[in-house]
Amino acid sequence: MNRETIEALRQIEKEKGIPFDLLIEALEDALHSAYQKTPHAVPYSEVKIDRETGEIHVYELVFPSGHEPAADSRHEGRLDTSQAERREVTPEDFGRIAAQTAKQVIYQRIREAEQDIVYREYSRRIGEIVTGIVQQSDSRYTLVDLGRVEARLPKSEQVPTERYEHGMRLKAIIKEVTQNPKEPPIILSRRSEELVKRLFELEVPEIADGLVEIVAVAREPGYRSKIAVVSHAEGVDPVGACVGPRGSRVRMVVSELRGEKIDIIPYDQEPARFVAKALSPARVREVILDDAKREAVVVVPDDQLSLAIGKDGQNARLANRLTGWKIDIKSESEISEEEVGAFAPVEVEPLVVDGRCHALTAGGKRCPNAALPGSLYCGIPSHQALANERAKERT
Repeated sequence: MNRETIEALRQIEKEKGIPFDLLIEALEDALHSAYQKTPHAVPYSEVKIDRETGEIHVYELVFPSGHEPAADSRHEGRLDTSQAERREVTPEDFGRIAAQTAKQVIYQRIREAEQDIVYREYSRRIGEIVTGIVQQSDSRYTLVDLGRVEARLPKSEQVPTERYEHGMRLKAIIKEVTQNPKEPPIILSRRSEELVKRLFELEVPEIADGLVEIVAVAREPGYRSKIAVVSHAEGVDPVGACVGPRGSRVRMVVSELRGEKIDIIPYDQEPARFVAKALSPARVREVILDDAKREAVVVVPDDQLSLAIGKDGQNARLANRLTGWKIDIKSESEISEEEVGAFAPVEVEPLVVDGRCHALTAGGKRCPNAALPGSLYCGIPSHQALANERAKERT
């Protein structure tokens, strides 16, 4: 080593932020290990580097009689050298060994420092959206170039309907940052529900400005998502803001999600209304809530049952996760069959002509069925009997 090496270390300190003394100490430790492997190494020694000239000196440590260290105290940090006399024993060819060792140590320290910088920077950005270029894929993960650093998109965070080709540009969420030196430290996700939220934040100014908020997201990656939105500004339609002019905003999000369908639901603090809206695009007739169990029985017209449940139950599952309520969907026919015999011959007082049957269930709930044309009651026989009794009372 020489003065040029010292200047190079000072430059590394400026550019990489690695303290100069830390580099020197790392070199001294590495050179000491290298010296101990030479044929004529003395039992106790230390290596010192001149901070100005870069000259390397190897010293033998000679301890006073009766103060020799224990046999197992040679390990780093355990050797007390305060009473030792130092005699220089630098080998003649040690410069060659030092040059090779210095390269390895400096490279290793720079690599460790860069990894630490990446870890500190990106660990604060977990949950953020980033854009990268796909480099390559294997059975474990897809490698994504983020510009200054590479990231990995594991199989478990990939969407099953997507294919990641070399050179493809994609957006993903930073899910985790690791300090494993053998793999790219940043772990990305395309499956995260956060990805849907962040994409809408990019496309909808009202969300970025806080005028509209995404309250909840439920997602089956690659197939369908539901988001619940609410407005915090008078006159701002949250659904319209997310859809955009002629659907332009939601179309951009769908495009980035490779065609994944998105339902935008207006959030409602009233659970029954929120549950009903969450089952969109199906029309809901009635929602009966059990607040204690957070369960909801949803009644839909017969022709809306399959739409409310969705293909393989997908619509119902997403509505369940979006609202946090366990939803049981039933058709009007099913409700009628279950409650035929469970209705008491009681009318609702006062009479309200709203198109619904006026009979009450045994539990005191209003019959969910529509009244027949020209009648206050539905077509269930016991309810028609009530209609006949009422007609007799009037005559």
